[in-house]
Amino acid sequence: MKIIVVGAGKTGMGLVKNLTDEGHEVVMLDYDAQKVTEVCNCHDVMGVVGNGMSFSLLEEAGLSEADVLITVTGSDEQNLLCSLFAKKVENCSTIARVRNPIYIRETEFLRNRIGLSLIINPEYSAAAEIYRLLKFPSAIDINTFAKGKAEMLTFKIVKNSVLDGKNLTFVRSKIESDILVCCVERGGEYHIPSGDFVLCAGDKATIIIPPRKSLSFFKKIKVETHSVKEVLIAGGGTVSQYLARQLLADNISVKIIEANAERCDQLADALPGAIIINGDASDKDLLLEEGLLTAGAFLALTGFDEENIILSLYAKEMTDAKVVTKVDKIEFNEVINKLNLDSVVYPGDITAENILKYVRSKQNAMGNNVENLYKLVEDKVEALEFKISDNAPVIGHPIKELNLKSNLIICGIIHKGKLILPAGDSIIEAGDSIIVVTSQKKLSDVGDILR
Repeated sequence: MKIIVVGAGKTGMGLVKNLTDEGHEVVMLDYDAQKVTEVCNCHDVMGVVGNGMSFSLLEEAGLSEADVLITVTGSDEQNLLCSLFAKKVENCSTIARVRNPIYIRETEFLRNRIGLSLIINPEYSAAAEIYRLLKFPSAIDINTFAKGKAEMLTFKIVKNSVLDGKNLTFVRSKIESDILVCCVERGGEYHIPSGDFVLCAGDKATIIIPPRKSLSFFKKIKVETHSVKEVLIAGGGTVSQYLARQLLADNISVKIIEANAERCDQLADALPGAIIINGDASDKDLLLEEGLLTAGAFLALTGFDEENIILSLYAKEMTDAKVVTKVDKIEFNEVINKLNLDSVVYPGDITAENILKYVRSKQNAMGNNVENLYKLVEDKVEALEFKISDNAPVIGHPIKELNLKSNLIICGIIHKGKLILPAGDSIIEAGDSIIVVTSQKKLSDVGDILR
């Protein structure tokens, strides 16, 4: 497909890489000639220099032939105006990044009146992910499928765990039958395991499980399952504001440390139930004074990745609290993932996942849309949800007879609203959804899972 990306910031550059890797024809448009040149030199894309709010410039970039226009400039208003221009092109879908909290209640209006296909709010999405982690602090990562009918949880196996040294057949037969281990990260490498795979302390295991079974499973393996009651947040940015509003609605105590006095006043007005501290979150004495040692969770959400990482490492040394680290730059994620951090949230990754999910769904010719897409193990593995239509090639055959590609597992079937953890004899029917975990890339149709 032909895709125009307006905005050559971190998000735009990341999108260009992902989209070109998937074989799309991409045009980058930005007013900064140096950034456009940099993108063109790194990737096989065409560049156009200028203001994306110019309709004539969008036409020069190929708007009339474009399938998708993605606007990720630093201005919400510019992104929305570019999207309005794209309405003049009948078959061009529009995706806009809209970050300002004042627009959060206008989502349906923007979709309906401006005709946006997808609205991306990285900060709101990051806040939602952190919120899920705080409700289930034992998990490093939580992804949902089939509108909440299935959960994919990633957690670390600690030394002397019930799971340490046990193979997957033992786990399902003796500990919990309604669970399927679909991916294991060990030493930076991934494994899509079979039943004889043996788990070890230090592994990061990703399981799929019905949500109602999660608490039971973690109790059986003697892992803490209580949601947090007190949260200490370093940094009072937009993510913190979105998140605090959700936490306060659940009667969870929230304390935010923010260095900017003017921003503190804004937060105090927006979050009357929270405690707002004007101070430097990198001050160890201040952190201890404000309750680091007693908080159920510590969240490093400042605007500086380095500070977030250092604060999180300090918190891990000082307390057993749930620690969440926000990282905006993903260039060094391989190094970051080797550190002794708990959960790391990348708003840029969330944005890319949502956009790639939409693009794959749009380009799908058979109608078996990619309903969900998540990246695991430093982007080496993907988890996808496919909706199965009447003519899908996987219908009517036992899974064991399907000629599946290597490094691929069907780990869940959603049948009539219920999660089924498949066995070899399981049969997929029209109307089902299936959840696939694989290291294969560019899967946009359920037929792509077959050799």
